[in-house]
Amino acid sequence: MTRYRAVLFDFFGTLSHAVTRGPWHDLAARHLGCDPTALLDMLDRTFSVRATGAFGDAESTLRWVCDLLDLHPPAARIQAAVRAKEAAVHADTRLRPDAVDTLAALRARGLRTAVVSDCGYELPRFLPALPIAPLLDTCVYSVEVGRRKPHPRLYQTACRRLGVAPDQCLYVGDGGSQELTGARAAGMTALQLAAPDLHEHLVFDQEASFDGPRIGTLAELLDWFDIPTARPRCPVVSTGDRPAAVTSPP
Repeated sequence: MTRYRAVLFDFFGTLSHAVTRGPWHDLAARHLGCDPTALLDMLDRTFSVRATGAFGDAESTLRWVCDLLDLHPPAARIQAAVRAKEAAVHADTRLRPDAVDTLAALRARGLRTAVVSDCGYELPRFLPALPIAPLLDTCVYSVEVGRRKPHPRLYQTACRRLGVAPDQCLYVGDGGSQELTGARAAGMTALQLAAPDLHEHLVFDQEASFDGPRIGTLAELLDWFDIPTARPRCPVVSTGDRPAAVTSPP
């Protein structure tokens, strides 16, 4: 597999464990004076457009969501809810135990690495503090690019930043957002992570089927490059310190 010069990773459900929403999300709803279930339902329904940054920054986007719910909180409550929402997403995020060692091994072999993620404004704010951050050459976020996977612009942006051609890239993802189909269409080799925990993953636009190669853990990726597998050093529950905006569960 020496023709590959870069490995691109999805984040949620791939470098991280399956994401399920914890109790911290209720705090954002409380700031807005909203029923938590109603807010989460609206966030799910609007994810596709929110993840492209179509309504401006985080505060403007949340205000748009509030308008859909017929809520009109003052600016201070919107700002507090944005902070609470970021802290909630951070609190829900746990890196896979082999994420750090896998990335480090790929980098040691001379491969370039990147994250390509469909996300809101939360991930770009807290990923730089995660243990994987120094092991990534670039991060491509849908909310900044203005398109969601499987749009080719995300894959093309990653290639341009890494200085590689699409056919020199291996793309690894759980299959959300039709990302594997998109990677193939962009000229990359797509590899699906089929980890056991993904049955409970919060995912949008999951691939209905994928006929390409699969791995069960990130560490298995190293077999593609004949790299010895090291014992994971990243704690299962760690993504860095707990966000300062979260002080107690709702």
